Amino acid sequence: MAPICLFNGTVMTSFAAMEKCAVLIEDGLITDVFSQKRFEKKHFTPDTRIIDVNGAYIAPGFIDTHIHGFGGYGTDDASSAHGSDVILEMSRLLTRYGVTAFNPTLYPSDPEDMLQAVRNVAAAMGRETGARIMGLHLEGPFLSPARLGVQRPETVRPVDIAFMERLWEASCGSGAGGHIINMTVAPELKGMRELALYCIKKGIVLQAGHTDANYENMAEGMQAGILHSTHLFNAMSRMDHRNPNAVGAVLIHPEMSCEIIADGFHVHPDLFKLLLRDKPIDKIVLVTDGLKPTEQTAGPFFANGEEVVFHDGAFHRKIDDVIAGSGLTMIRGVKNLVAFGFSLEDAVKAASFNPAQVMRYRGKGTIIPGSDADLVVFDKEFTVLAVTVGGELKECLI
Repeated sequence: MAPICLFNGTVMTSFAAMEKCAVLIEDGLITDVFSQKRFEKKHFTPDTRIIDVNGAYIAPGFIDTHIHGFGGYGTDDASSAHGSDVILEMSRLLTRYGVTAFNPTLYPSDPEDMLQAVRNVAAAMGRETGARIMGLHLEGPFLSPARLGVQRPETVRPVDIAFMERLWEASCGSGAGGHIINMTVAPELKGMRELALYCIKKGIVLQAGHTDANYENMAEGMQAGILHSTHLFNAMSRMDHRNPNAVGAVLIHPEMSCEIIADGFHVHPDLFKLLLRDKPIDKIVLVTDGLKPTEQTAGPFFANGEEVVFHDGAFHRKIDDVIAGSGLTMIRGVKNLVAFGFSLEDAVKAASFNPAQVMRYRGKGTIIPGSDADLVVFDKEFTVLAVTVGGELKECLI
């Protein structure tokens, strides 16, 4: 793999923005970050590809930890005979929008179908041609029947440790370790503490979501290690002056991190000002919650086995107009965060450094020597110009 030098850009390191800088990539890693003056004096090997980004931003690649599908391919079909290929197509397409790593997110489904979907996603890992498949996000099945959203009621279930063990074993693939990275659960369910302790031993990040928890339930969940939350404000018990409930608990406790869908529809734009005021910036994680038809050009559109239509900024289930999910992309989410009051540095952090920290991804989300060379280059109009994954150039419009 030939070295690459991106120069004449504003480097967003996740700690600071540095103008007129360059990034050198060698053997899949960032090996140096330096000024334009040093660039002019630096000697490169003859095979180095030198790319002038013309003043554009060079940022850590975006990490989407909650995404169901993209471009007509989705985890809805992960249990099928071609389930691994579907996930690989998501990987290929996502780099066009600045995504260098993602957690394919499974809806709960029939137990055998869910187990097969887990196996197929695990089997796709390591075969990617685009964004890195980091591991699975299971959005269920241990969710509240009172906060389903568009989850099918017959697919959610009480806490079942035996089934959780089967899910973990299915995620192991041919290797020794499992590949379930994060899991959305309802903290108030009976048996949740036992489940939480099991997941902690496996290194699974637990997220409170699709939950009807009261404040006391949330506090108990935090004590058991449930310290992240799924699409804050959506599909969770709302704050009340007599009981802060799930939303209030996330806002009150600085140790709780949260996903946020920045499409301007799932969450009112002005609530992002409240979020900036009440949450430490490193606890805010941008996600798309994108569905299978996101950026798909021709319908009809389907998600989680049901027809959906896109209007008012989101996909809605056709039969009853219930919000089914987002059509957001990560680059558009970053653009929206800036429009909603975030600095560009903080918006990029929410899309890269923060998810890497919450998911414990070493070497990702920063631009410092020794980090993985997962980068996105975009201009002031938020057009993605170039993307590298593991030092390999995946997209280049420069």
